[in-house]
Amino acid sequence: MIDPVDTLIIGAGPIGLACGISAARRGIRATIVDAGPIARSITRYPVGMTFFTTPERLEIGGHPLVTGGAKATREEALKYYRGVARAEGLDVRPYIRLAGATKGQGGIECTFETRRGVETTTCQRLVLATGYFDHANQLGVPGEHLPHVSHWMDEAHQTTGLDVVIIGGKNSAVEAALQYYRAGARVTMVYRREEWRPSVKYWLKPDIDNRIAAGEIDAIFGASVEEITIDAVRVRRADGSLRLVPADRVYALTGYQPDFDMLTRIGIRIDEASGRPSMNPESLETNVGGVYLAGSVGAGRHTSEVFIENGRYDGEKIFGDAPSRVAADAGYANAPRPVGE
Repeated sequence: MIDPVDTLIIGAGPIGLACGISAARRGIRATIVDAGPIARSITRYPVGMTFFTTPERLEIGGHPLVTGGAKATREEALKYYRGVARAEGLDVRPYIRLAGATKGQGGIECTFETRRGVETTTCQRLVLATGYFDHANQLGVPGEHLPHVSHWMDEAHQTTGLDVVIIGGKNSAVEAALQYYRAGARVTMVYRREEWRPSVKYWLKPDIDNRIAAGEIDAIFGASVEEITIDAVRVRRADGSLRLVPADRVYALTGYQPDFDMLTRIGIRIDEASGRPSMNPESLETNVGGVYLAGSVGAGRHTSEVFIENGRYDGEKIFGDAPSRVAADAGYANAPRPVGE
């Protein structure tokens, strides 16, 4: 049971944790709730993945991120963020999912799905730092929801000896292809573009190009998926011809988006064209008084505009005074944009 609190923060990723630190350092009692573990989105990154950005750009609360190399790995980041939560004494409640929230006279009434069933509590301020990684972009093709189809990566070991089809061509798709190939999978990539985006990490591009040139990974460019069956993927190539690709596992790594349905149910207005929620850019408060958005959940469909490097300042905008918000804006503006997904 979650007791009534002044502030509820939904999302225990890096930005949600940073918001919790900003609140605590101002004497505000905040509880952080997440549908999964701390830094859930990072747990879904490829095992052994290296961040593109340098460690200091991932730091929150002034805690140094110590790494074994020039860049942090997935495992180092997970250790860091759970360590920060422990060092700051943050009240984090994992595996509790927000089902809905309603603004009432006594505050904001929140409903949660827990292992004990449905529970409710009340807060005066609700901060949504839920990101977008839980809500995959759908292909909209028959067979997309078959049991052997996933919109998230598996550990490479699980693909050994299988025919694997990867749909997509951004960094996650390229990393998955390389890992699964090296784990012993027979990998085919299906990508709607004719060539890789410039945002593909510079150390990945020559590797994937060489594997394709050597015939070790198959790639079908300028193609779209028409159907997924129990053992194959039906692909329409650029010349109009069809190809049936064998598939024991299918990974549709086609990107993600915020939970627009949840935002709408809370009463937050959403711009139809961009998906951007209605909120004050200085305080991040939405049109629903007392409800705030932190991180990429406030970017609509333009999720690549907000990432750890700049979203980590959002807690200062929500809980800080005018000077804190000015400093946050400066940090946001100076944050380099990493290679995007």
